[in-house]
Amino acid sequence: MTQQNNLDHYQQVQTEMVSRALAQWRPFVTDQVAVITGGARGIGKVLAQGLLEAGAKVVCADVTWKDADEFRDRLDSSGRGLGLEMDVTSDESVRAAYDAVLDRFGRVDTLINNAGLVSETLFAPKGKVPTLETTDQDWQRMFGVNVFGTVRVIQTFVKAMLDQGNGSIVNVVSSGVLMESVGGGYFATRPWTTEMPYQASKASLTTLTFYLAEELKRTGIAVNAFMPGHTRASWFDDTARAISSEGRIYALRPMAPQHVLPLVLFLAAQASSQSGEPATGRLYHVPDWNYDHGYGGLQSWGDYDLPEDIEAGYRELEAAMPDYWRSGLARARFDAERVAYAAGMDKIKSAQEGAR
Repeated sequence: MTQQNNLDHYQQVQTEMVSRALAQWRPFVTDQVAVITGGARGIGKVLAQGLLEAGAKVVCADVTWKDADEFRDRLDSSGRGLGLEMDVTSDESVRAAYDAVLDRFGRVDTLINNAGLVSETLFAPKGKVPTLETTDQDWQRMFGVNVFGTVRVIQTFVKAMLDQGNGSIVNVVSSGVLMESVGGGYFATRPWTTEMPYQASKASLTTLTFYLAEELKRTGIAVNAFMPGHTRASWFDDTARAISSEGRIYALRPMAPQHVLPLVLFLAAQASSQSGEPATGRLYHVPDWNYDHGYGGLQSWGDYDLPEDIEAGYRELEAAMPDYWRSGLARARFDAERVAYAAGMDKIKSAQEGAR
């Protein structure tokens, strides 16, 4: 397939899957009030658009709306949206945002904690700093946003949910927190990605999810977390180009951010008493959840709408990689993906050296 054919095909597939998810969960999400932190751009913006289409009232809170004014205007003029400036590291800012939400909509049904620093923004643009070279300030800044900021937002916005007797809290974490065991000893699934203090902060948020879910299980409030996987977020293109300048390709093809919508619609539905007993205390990997619930595997959600200079690298890599897919899995194991990636890069480098 050409790039345009791939783009047309997969965009059609993705549109159909999103439409099916909207039809499935719209009855439970319509007229909800959903608050999304980090909602001005990237995954947060995609979530906001999807929830609006599902009939929800949506508040997007972000520390800055620079270069996102058009989206904020569309949100504010929709009659069901609100764009707010909110700094999750500030008690005063979070309280003011909470008051603004209650003044406008009177309740909070779903809270999506999407705001966060990633390694690629803390250590822009490549995001790779060995742990022993990080500073106290790096750790304080990362935990200040991803952990303490998220806790601050939860402690503030959960008040409305407790008053209502229902709600859904959704935390965005990372697949880098995953562990597996062989012979009784646990090991990390992908520690080679060099992502401290980011992964430490997401591990903390994941554990918080499990414990808070247990504490709130009798209140009608669900608490869950999801791992998007390798997704084209707002910082992605800059990182991909920086890595390309070193003769490498930024991992495997990213997924389009729309791939998170089916799961997030399901999680938002947990705030509705009409959906039955809420699922709570769970950690979901989006590609696996999508596959197991009929919303396609990793390849179905690939982002083929990349700038040409970035797209060319992924086309070259995919042509050089061995076929490592198998039935029954949304994706290969991380180790298998790493080996396939390395084999593809070795093949590309060998071809380049042979052409000299």
